[in-house]
Amino acid sequence: MRTLKKILRTCPKGHQYYKSSDCPTCPVCEAAKKPTEGFMAGLSAPAVRALQTAGMSSLKILSQHSKKEVLALHGIGPSSIPKLGAALKKEGLDFKN
Repeated sequence: MRTLKKILRTCPKGHQYYKSSDCPTCPVCEAAKKPTEGFMAGLSAPAVRALQTAGMSSLKILSQHSKKEVLALHGIGPSSIPKLGAALKKEGLDFKN
């Protein structure tokens, strides 16, 4: 098994972290962006970014899309759909059919 060499990096805000890939994402900055309340609070960072990039910033907007459309977003996995469905149901909404 090949071990990848981790490289010490520093983000523009001064956080230092190790990465073995070319990904420039700072884990400290990403953790600070994670929502602490609302329907996105229980989702993974890639899922949150996918919804934000697609403009699905509220449950009302999310309800205008089908499960299939949401699953097609890069960053949304099958485990996100039940969490999103529960948040929609709590507000009396559902995915588009």
